Amino acid sequence: MIRRLSAEGVPKASIAQKLGISRTTVVKAVTSSAPPRYVRGPSPTSFTPFEFRVRALLAETPDMPATVLAERVGWTGSIRWFRDNVNRVRAEHRPIDPADRLSWSAGDVAQCDLWFPPRKILLEDGSRTMLPVLVMTAAHSPGSCSAG
Repeated sequence: MIRRLSAEGVPKASIAQKLGISRTTVVKAVTSSAPPRYVRGPSPTSFTPFEFRVRALLAETPDMPATVLAERVGWTGSIRWFRDNVNRVRAEHRPIDPADRLSWSAGDVAQCDLWFPPRKILLEDGSRTMLPVLVMTAAHSPGSCSAG
């Protein structure tokens, strides 16, 4: 709306007054090419002081449960918050699953599922029967396709 009003020739001070916002905000909105976006800067969390020790324990035993890790590092806060952070860190300490390293070009692979609907389907001759439905989904790995 700010850009539209400015394009119509409405002065920035008038736009600011009409919308109840700062004139600086209007100037920034008119000169930017994208809508405003709030980006929160990184800051330490309650998990930060424990992260080094958690990483060390996970390096020794990648599958150690979060509750055991919490006891060993002396965590006294929310176990849910601790578990979420441990899961984020744990991914770096687990061996890579070879199945996750597959890549395909578009159309190379398809997943096929056979589904039986819960109701009988009406056929042309008026009879009803249970017919299976074959559902096929093409799979591909984003980034594995090369532009040619």
